[in-house]
Amino acid sequence: MRGNLAARIGVWSAHHRKTAIVGWLLFVVLTAGIGGAAGMVEMSASEQGTGDSARAQKILDDAGLDQPAGELVLVGGATPGAWKPAAAELTAAIRETGEVRTVAAPVVSQSGREALISFEIAGDSEQAPDRVGPVLDAVRDVDRAHAEVELHQFGQASSEKWLGDLLSEDFVKAELTAVPLALGILLVAFGAVVAALLPVVLALTACAAAFGLLSLASHQLHLFQTTYSVMFLMGLAVGVDYCLFYLRRERDERAAGRDAETALRIAAATSGRAVLVSGVTVMVAMAGMFLSGLMLFEGFALATILVVFIAMLGSVTVLPALLAWLGDRIDAGRVPFLNRRSKRGTRESGALAGAMIRPVLARPKLFAVLGVTLLLALAAPALGMKTEQLGWEKQFGSDAALSIAHKKITEAFPGGPEPARVVVKSEDLGSERMRAALAAFDRVTLHEESGIAEIEVPLAGNGSDGRSQDALATLREKTVPAAFDGTGAEVHVGGDLAESVDFNDQLKRGIVPVFVFITGVTFLLMLFCFRSYVIAVTSILLNLLSVAAAYGVMVAVFQHGWGASLVGTEAVGAIQSWMPLFVLVVLFGLSMDYHVFVVSRIREARDRGLDTGGAISEGIRRTAGAVTGAAAIMVAVFAVFGTLTMQDMKQMGVGLAVAVLLDATIVRMVLLPSVMALLGERNWRTPKALRRLPTLEHGEPESTGRHAAPVPAGR
Repeated sequence: MRGNLAARIGVWSAHHRKTAIVGWLLFVVLTAGIGGAAGMVEMSASEQGTGDSARAQKILDDAGLDQPAGELVLVGGATPGAWKPAAAELTAAIRETGEVRTVAAPVVSQSGREALISFEIAGDSEQAPDRVGPVLDAVRDVDRAHAEVELHQFGQASSEKWLGDLLSEDFVKAELTAVPLALGILLVAFGAVVAALLPVVLALTACAAAFGLLSLASHQLHLFQTTYSVMFLMGLAVGVDYCLFYLRRERDERAAGRDAETALRIAAATSGRAVLVSGVTVMVAMAGMFLSGLMLFEGFALATILVVFIAMLGSVTVLPALLAWLGDRIDAGRVPFLNRRSKRGTRESGALAGAMIRPVLARPKLFAVLGVTLLLALAAPALGMKTEQLGWEKQFGSDAALSIAHKKITEAFPGGPEPARVVVKSEDLGSERMRAALAAFDRVTLHEESGIAEIEVPLAGNGSDGRSQDALATLREKTVPAAFDGTGAEVHVGGDLAESVDFNDQLKRGIVPVFVFITGVTFLLMLFCFRSYVIAVTSILLNLLSVAAAYGVMVAVFQHGWGASLVGTEAVGAIQSWMPLFVLVVLFGLSMDYHVFVVSRIREARDRGLDTGGAISEGIRRTAGAVTGAAAIMVAVFAVFGTLTMQDMKQMGVGLAVAVLLDATIVRMVLLPSVMALLGERNWRTPKALRRLPTLEHGEPESTGRHAAPVPAGR
């Protein structure tokens, strides 16, 4: 135990449990309180993007040019001109709210059956979502009063208000669903209320502390609005899992006849160490997102690193202190049927795992081929993966009010909702050459005091299809260079589609260094931890198979629509552009939870003298219950996010849930043991360069329980 950091921390916490528990509570209360008071700072429009479109937005931001929040209302009737009475009443009602400015005269469509009323919300555009309520009410009232026409509203303020309300509702839904699910699974696993509550409470306090620290950090690194949801998703799953591993080992040792102090010390030396290794691996993997070149991923990286670090810290400090304080009271609140079942759980899960592992170890080559074939078959659809920044209709479904409004406006007025935006910066906008260049465009807004001109250019298509992308490419590569060549002006093209294209281009450039980083660091960590390059290589290969299978399922469900109705969605024809990189990094980190835990137990058995086959069998059997419970919790938590409204949350939840399920079953129960059995003693080969390094302990010798200082029992 002398060289085992986790064991030393665990024993110290058990001896100083009051200090550990009170210190944890003060840490959580202070960080959550100070962070809550400081508030979160979200990314600006230019910080969300990259490339040419981000430079266009930054010019406007640096000049302090606040683009007013524009709104569009489509008034459509069955016959030409039927919209006129409703449009007149609507225009008056909008003006009467006092929340708008510059209400334009209706623009009539080519068919004459639709009219488009455009206006801007008064005041700062950032406050527009809070002020658009009266306008929404006015549109709703006119719509109800005129059954002969239909009204559809779409714009920056209305969409941001709708999105903000939706995210708040979804986040509450996730909390109210995921927490009871995790608690229920733990109750079945342990059969006692206190034992089930402990991991959930620690995970929630870790999330609260991480929220506070992230809010403070957001004043330096601005965050995307869904970052808190991602943090909660990771924090709850990882926090509960780490506590579960630790608690399960302590209870297993008690069930084996060891006293409370010895059981806690062994849990600290084994599962505690696995938690430290897993936590560090997850955090390092998440750090790879800093190499993406996108602030969105930098925020995700910071959020996940913070919550994993705090969850890991709580699992090796306050958890052993609580276990020492509670003593046998950890089984308080026993549920009779579940308690009897949980007592049999370790034996039954071990026996079941043993029955499953015997044929795998008997015919490892066959099961290795079957496992790889299954995962490759699931991964096959990923070969046709298409990524894009999902628009409103794809993000929220074709039946959402905003999606319908966007579609109606786009069909009646092509290029209306999402024109390209050309930003021109020049020291002399009034020069003859500049005036001639600007005259080539119809919708030009001059800011002569800032030397900036804004040009809106409608794009053909629906704003995201091939026609729109071709139009954007023509604008960037031909129209703009031809118009401003020789003017000396700085010209950039922005807008929604341009931002999506630039974002995807940066992702394609960024995924290579991220991939190299996480695979390289994972290899080095596994090499140092287990002193075996064979285990390090197989860890990476198994992770890649899990990721590929997750990609394939995501493409099949969300891009092609196979079984999409089962998760309450429809085929959207693409995967959200940031999803592949995010899933890659998260799964590479999370898979270490199970991998380190299982392989550590196998190595522990091997160090006690068992041969490789016997060590594999014992390691799988001994970890089956914990891995099953941890995987069930992760799958449940991720699946909750698969039920939320936004398409990217659905893709993330389903992708991660499927990957964890495959990782805990096919990979850990079939591929890992079969591959290790095929490799035999080669699993434990230590490179010559590492033989001088200190050997990391993977177990706790039984004799230490008689010589170590006693841990006071709870009273």
